[in-house]
Amino acid sequence: MGLTRDQALALMQEHTRSASLRQHMLAVEAAMRAYAAKYGEDPESWGLVGLLHDFDYERFPNPAHSPTEDHPSWGVRQLREKQLAEPLCRAILGHATYTGVPRDSRMAQALFAVDELCGFLVACALVRPSKSFVDLEVSSVKKKLKDKAFARGVNRDEVRQGAEELGVPLEEHITFVIQALRPVEAALGLGGAGGGAPAG
Repeated sequence: MGLTRDQALALMQEHTRSASLRQHMLAVEAAMRAYAAKYGEDPESWGLVGLLHDFDYERFPNPAHSPTEDHPSWGVRQLREKQLAEPLCRAILGHATYTGVPRDSRMAQALFAVDELCGFLVACALVRPSKSFVDLEVSSVKKKLKDKAFARGVNRDEVRQGAEELGVPLEEHITFVIQALRPVEAALGLGGAGGGAPAG
């Protein structure tokens, strides 16, 4: 794969100072590992894709949506230099629709499917009294998806499109990702003390 998880985490932290963006990448890593296990794929490589997919976003946010410059193209060039396997690089490129790189692998489809949803689920958990995924219900998430004023930075169309590309009903997809995030919520700075496996 070219990078260990520790090396990937160090690279992500070197380029990202924002606590919320770090939290997002750790959440996407957890969701990717869970989907890898579900599909009988390698959780390590899928986890790396989740952990690194936005590592260049803070420095090179790409508001112009250039297909070849800034995020995620800049980051993928660095990852290729570090010998990250090409399917992982393509999955990272494919999560940004404007790159034009097709999501032609299950890994790429999963990354696109969990990316916006993880951000939305964290926002949903943060407004609960518990600040936890433990008591977060799918019905509450679906209600908030319809509220355009809530977490307005999350692209609702991409949440739905991601589930469709993965071939999973939206409700089932939301349920699965909530369950994937529960064990790591302490590492994400959510929930009560303890009860979460450290994710970095």
